[in-house]
Amino acid sequence: MSVDLQQLRREFTSSGITRAQMNENPFVQFEQWIEQASDAQLTLPNAMSLATSNEDEVSLRTVLLKSFDEQGFVFFTNYNSTKSQQIKANPNAALLFPWLDLERQVKISGAVEKISTLESVKYFSSRPKDSQLGAWASSQSSGLTSRQALLMQFEAMKNKFKQGEIPLPDFWGGYRVIPHRIEFWQGRENRLHDRFVYLKQGDNWIIKRLAP
Repeated sequence: MSVDLQQLRREFTSSGITRAQMNENPFVQFEQWIEQASDAQLTLPNAMSLATSNEDEVSLRTVLLKSFDEQGFVFFTNYNSTKSQQIKANPNAALLFPWLDLERQVKISGAVEKISTLESVKYFSSRPKDSQLGAWASSQSSGLTSRQALLMQFEAMKNKFKQGEIPLPDFWGGYRVIPHRIEFWQGRENRLHDRFVYLKQGDNWIIKRLAP
């Protein structure tokens, strides 16, 4: 192997974060950080790794955060996909926002629930038409004989819905991750990183500094 992985490293140079700088509300703190990630013109600052599991395995993939508030963090998918089947078996998940160009990460753990059909319809109708058709055309996570078969299905859906609005598929919609733990990580020199975790206790959040 021509790449020496042991020598791939970077010294973090951030001035770090202090407890006094952390907002008492983790959602306000997250809003500040994702706005800063967007202002820094990071590629897809709303991209997040989503970990789900069942009794047999843990799966990880990248999805897009589409909304958040104090109820939780929302993403959309096919309800027949691998992630959805795992969520059905184990309605808990973890999220990771890897904003490495800012020497930052946010880690979120919590329970998962489906959002309302009304919320899913509202978002689905805002998507580009071809993305709406793509949701209809793809039986996500199932086997495909070829890419051509997928494109043929896409054309079939385009023909089927050529008149009027495209309806929300009954197998597609949103999930909300309801957090009980949110950690903000800021890289520091000598790997002595700053880590602050918000832990849900009743209706309140407590904040702790963690060792790196």
